[in-house]
Amino acid sequence: MDDSKDLGLEEIRAFLAGSQSVQFKGLRREEIYPRMERTLVRQEHGRLGRADKGLVRRFEEKVTGLSRAEVTRLITRYGDKGEVKARPYQRHRFTSRYTKADVELLAYVDRMHATLSGPATKRMLEREWSEYGQAVYQRLSKISVAHIYRFRKTAVYRRENTTYQPTRPTPVAIGERRRPDPGGRPGYLRVDTVHQGDQEGRKGLYHINAVDEVTQWQVVGAAPQISEAFLLPVLTAMLEQFPFRILVLLCYKWAEQQKGQQGSCRIRARAILTRSVAMDCGLWRSARTRRAAGLELGRNPRRA
Repeated sequence: MDDSKDLGLEEIRAFLAGSQSVQFKGLRREEIYPRMERTLVRQEHGRLGRADKGLVRRFEEKVTGLSRAEVTRLITRYGDKGEVKARPYQRHRFTSRYTKADVELLAYVDRMHATLSGPATKRMLEREWSEYGQAVYQRLSKISVAHIYRFRKTAVYRRENTTYQPTRPTPVAIGERRRPDPGGRPGYLRVDTVHQGDQEGRKGLYHINAVDEVTQWQVVGAAPQISEAFLLPVLTAMLEQFPFRILVLLCYKWAEQQKGQQGSCRIRARAILTRSVAMDCGLWRSARTRRAAGLELGRNPRRA
């Protein structure tokens, strides 16, 4: 709104009477407050009577879009200070007791003592001032344990004392690796495979050897390939020949090397199998296969 022309009280009264159906609204306080101050100065608001002051107040309510209470508050501020300006925002802040140097000193103490607990660190800071008379520890000697932990999270502290701890691997017990311990009981079978080698480009057989740890009862079989389709009938027939209950199956990890060599390379690492862990040597691919063959651990098909 262009109000650069001075308006008298009669013009203001006529304006209010003719603009009852019109609504005005200011955009920002930076525009509203200076415009209101100019109007109050032109009208010499302090010298006006009560009725004329109410007329000016209603005029300001109309052209600014502010509420009656807010316009009254601004006019009162003008009467007290002679100006209409927004009060600057003043955030309440507590007085800082500790300085940046104190935080750096705390980081130095933690770095020298491998970052002890809060109570232990507090006790050290107290002794530095009370027993050894170190003036730099005077403020830190009164610090609380909670404030110590709070300072340890700040950027100043981390810049002075940053420690990195490598990831600690968590071992997953997929298979318990140790020497077999049958305790004098039969039923601990050790299974191994040997490749007899190739001849004129033709693959040789895989010999499968199953030996009981205690009785040394031995059964030998052969399969053209190491796969579930070929091993399942061979192992079923081999396990049926043991006259005692099968408790645990043990096997070697093995890997075949066929790059210009004949034979097999066995990695001698035994793995004791449980009900939930498959054989490391790859003899059983799934629990479904074992159930289909009736060869669950602790069970002999012949004695079921």
